[in-house]
Amino acid sequence: MSNDSPNTAPHAVLRQRQDYQFEIDFGAPRPTLLGDETPPLGQGAGPSPVQLLCAAVGNCMADSLLFALRKFKQQPEPIRCEVRAEVGRNEQNRLRVLRLDVALTLGVPAAQLEHLDRVLAQFEDFCTVGMSVAQGIPLRLSVKDAAGQQLK
Repeated sequence: MSNDSPNTAPHAVLRQRQDYQFEIDFGAPRPTLLGDETPPLGQGAGPSPVQLLCAAVGNCMADSLLFALRKFKQQPEPIRCEVRAEVGRNEQNRLRVLRLDVALTLGVPAAQLEHLDRVLAQFEDFCTVGMSVAQGIPLRLSVKDAAGQQLK
C-alpha cells in the first residue's frame, strides 16, 4: 500500500554523517532520519538497515489491513504490527535476511468487524512493499484480534 503519486517516484537521499551513520532525507516536508549499523560495526545511534526493512514491510502491511477494513466502514484501531527478521548466513556464508515474520494485531475483537474473512483473504495482496519483498525473502504473516484470537 503506497499513496505516493505515480508521477513522483518514492525516493530517499542518504548522506554519510560519520562511519556507518547516514542521514536519510525523504524530501520536504518529511523529517530526516539517522540510520546506523548496530555494534560492533556501528554505534546503534539509529535504526539499522534491517530494522528499516522490518518497519517498511510492517507499515505497509498494517496500512493495507486498515485500508481494506475501512473500505467496509470498519474501525479496527489501534492496529499493532511487530516484524521480526531472521538474519543468518547463506550458502556463500554471507549475512542475509532469511525470513520476515509479520504479526498484526487488531485493536478490537474480531466479532466487532464485518467482512473480516473477506478482508483477511485478500489484504496482503495489496501491500506494495510486503509483496515486493516477499518475492525474494520468505514472509510469514499472522493476524490476531484484540482478544488474542488467531485469525490468520
